[in-house]
Amino acid sequence: MPTITLVGAGSMVFAKTLVGDLLSFPELSDSEIRLMDVDETRLSKTARVAEAMVENEGLNATIRATTDRREALEDADYVLNMINVGGTEPFENEIRIPEKYGVKQAIGDTIGPGGIFRGLRTIPTMLEMARDIEELCPDALLLNYTNPMSILCEAMFEATDVETVGLCHSVPHTASAIADYLDVPREELDYWVAGLNHLAWFLELERDGEDLYPALRESMADEDVYRRDTVRFEMLRHFGAFVTESSHHMSEYVPYFRTDQSTIDAMRGEGYAERMGTATYLEGWTARSEARDDPEIEADLDDIGVERSEEYASRVIHSIETDTPRRFNLNVSNGTNAIENLPADACVEVPCLVDGTGVRPCSVGELPTELAAFDRRHAAVNGLVVAAALERDREKLHRAVKLDPLTAAACSLDEIHEMTEELLDANAAYLPAFE
Repeated sequence: MPTITLVGAGSMVFAKTLVGDLLSFPELSDSEIRLMDVDETRLSKTARVAEAMVENEGLNATIRATTDRREALEDADYVLNMINVGGTEPFENEIRIPEKYGVKQAIGDTIGPGGIFRGLRTIPTMLEMARDIEELCPDALLLNYTNPMSILCEAMFEATDVETVGLCHSVPHTASAIADYLDVPREELDYWVAGLNHLAWFLELERDGEDLYPALRESMADEDVYRRDTVRFEMLRHFGAFVTESSHHMSEYVPYFRTDQSTIDAMRGEGYAERMGTATYLEGWTARSEARDDPEIEADLDDIGVERSEEYASRVIHSIETDTPRRFNLNVSNGTNAIENLPADACVEVPCLVDGTGVRPCSVGELPTELAAFDRRHAAVNGLVVAAALERDREKLHRAVKLDPLTAAACSLDEIHEMTEELLDANAAYLPAFE
């Protein structure tokens, strides 16, 4: 009977999904599931939903809710992290201040000035949690969902003894998109993907041994297909590989698509590609703020049951607990040299084998030179951000922002320096280490 702790469980919809995933496995259905959040109102609603799922399915799981993180972590076997540090104010600063300087971020939560500053305000809380884990459940596996994924996981690798793995659904979601573009069943796709989180590449894409890349290149000649993933198809056209993050988010990782409004407009397509505009995530976040702060329990508690989603967490735990072999793309330390031409201290997203022995990254070898070039630059940015946070080094922070590809394409060095100082001033309450 494993003990599984969800930190940040006030995110009711996501927590409900993860609890349902765990309970969907008979071998995990008698687990003790601890829900922890600093917001007691939201936490209580998540707990009511989780308790209803257990009762309606007739399961033996135990649901416990607490606002005390240490209580939630004591003797835990697994810790699922999905916290958000800070509210709308810092998020808005991280988008709107760079926008004044011409840095037009669509999402801004994993890279660029927005992702960098989100990382800075999140790392201290992550390290506090790590100290609790080291004391209260030192053998626990931390499964991290919080962004910026690469920056936070690298900070954990560098500064703690906590076994940390990052989970993201961009690889399976991209596989589903490719299957749709090619009109083939997703379960028939075979693929090998590696790189950094949100900047990983489909190195192999096959069906029954047949290379599907020629068909994928042909599919983008169909205007209706192209308009659904404009930026990713442009990257495929020019660099030869399909990347794992959706077009509007991917456009932030490279210098080609967001410095000119006419290009942004030209890349605005359908579906996710429709969200190419500046601050689309912030605007959606703000619009949902009331529902997020006081969420309604939309499901009928008398009827709510257990369903399994595509999220990895429950499958990772199930594989370890039952010695069931599975392969996932996970975010892990490159200390095993999984990707030979990326830094050993980087957080990389690579295929991993998971079974009763734990999580074992696969060897990928070298990325193609042109793809590694993108990832190496972002690995350098991530490393500087982590060093700046751990060493409280303002100069390394400045250098990280200056190395960001989109920021460098939009601003002069002096402008980037001024913008970074303005961000530090505006968010001083969330960044006491940099006062």
